[in-house]
Amino acid sequence: MGEHVFVGFGFGPIQAGLFAKEAFESGNFRRIVIAEIDQELVDAVRSNRGTYYVNVARSDQVETVRIDNVELFNPLSGSEVRAALAQATEIATCLPSVNFYDSSKPNNVAALIAEALQARKSDATIVYAAENNNHAAEILEQAVAKRLNAALPPKVQFLNTVIGKMSQVVTDPAEITERGLASIAPGIGRAFLVEEFNRILVSKTMISDFTPGIRVFIEKDDLLPFEEAKLYGHNAIHATLGFIGTLKGYTKMTELAGDIPLMHMAREAFIKESGGALIRKHASLGDDLFTKSGYRDYADDLLERMTNPHLADTTARAGRDMVRKLGANDRIFGTMALALEHDIEPRNMAMGALAGVALLLVNATEYGLPVGRTPHTDSSSSSSERCVVRTLRELREENLTQLLAWLWQTPIAPILQRLIDCTSSAREPLIDLLAP
Repeated sequence: MGEHVFVGFGFGPIQAGLFAKEAFESGNFRRIVIAEIDQELVDAVRSNRGTYYVNVARSDQVETVRIDNVELFNPLSGSEVRAALAQATEIATCLPSVNFYDSSKPNNVAALIAEALQARKSDATIVYAAENNNHAAEILEQAVAKRLNAALPPKVQFLNTVIGKMSQVVTDPAEITERGLASIAPGIGRAFLVEEFNRILVSKTMISDFTPGIRVFIEKDDLLPFEEAKLYGHNAIHATLGFIGTLKGYTKMTELAGDIPLMHMAREAFIKESGGALIRKHASLGDDLFTKSGYRDYADDLLERMTNPHLADTTARAGRDMVRKLGANDRIFGTMALALEHDIEPRNMAMGALAGVALLLVNATEYGLPVGRTPHTDSSSSSSERCVVRTLRELREENLTQLLAWLWQTPIAPILQRLIDCTSSAREPLIDLLAP
């Protein structure tokens, strides 16, 4: 048994199927502790004596992995999490967003980490920030430092991460049974499903005389270029396929693999627009990813993984949270802006943007959109498919500008107007792509 102590915040599929799993399998940790506010989940794992199960989607099958000796505690009650944090050599936050770091609640993440660092019993501590934000580590570090009212103690480092590992929580009892998935623990009707992929990038640990207990991560001196590849490559294409796949009536991402025109469009967007821009921006790094062959391999691998039948991801999940994903600096329009910056016309990405807009329009009432009318059908019926096409044909650039200005909550600067123009120009290509 090793001497490291791991503490995680949040017990979702990435924490359970990546950080805690790797900590357990490394044999380098004497304690693995998770802070989780879902009391049902805490009780289920504790009742199972610290054992839980993760389903791993490989290319040819789903394998169930057992993880033992994990301690789950609710940070809202008791002092167990505080005591473990004071001993922690490695901490990982796996929360829905960076907005969960700091709040008015007394036991928020930043407050607990700050308190632990003041009472620290370990010689060094690294903190992995696994939220989907390119500056998550810096945001968390600032929140902790503010709580300390002083500089961070020596030998403390906050690390950014690039986690290209797709995952989900399966909650449908029929699906869990049909697919033979193991539930997280007896008595709880949920299952963790993660893909096999495990090439996780992290900021380089700069603490002298310290070796992380989790040793499978790949350290990078400068992580930002790889975070951009994740956001403007992986995330952008995943959302694009989710948007268009939903409009075409697909429910599972694996169904998209047989749609040759759609997959061709996605590959062109991935390699020529996302890849073309990122290679021009980061080729000087000398990393294989930012070469034509390296980025092509990255794109082809991801397109195959996104449609893996054993992962069985859904188009609804890939396309959910449309308002955030259509943000001016987020995956879709952020990729388009990067392409334009490097003199690449993002024609294919623009179809993804317009598909997202179309989904917003058919759900106008739900999102409170400032539009004059709302379609009366949902996107699951054939009549709705005709409704989407009609909506796209009737959408004027003035209305598109109004909608995007509402989404972006900012005046339409010249670069934003270029994004709107590109999106408007994607109308006919998208309508063609939606045709049966």
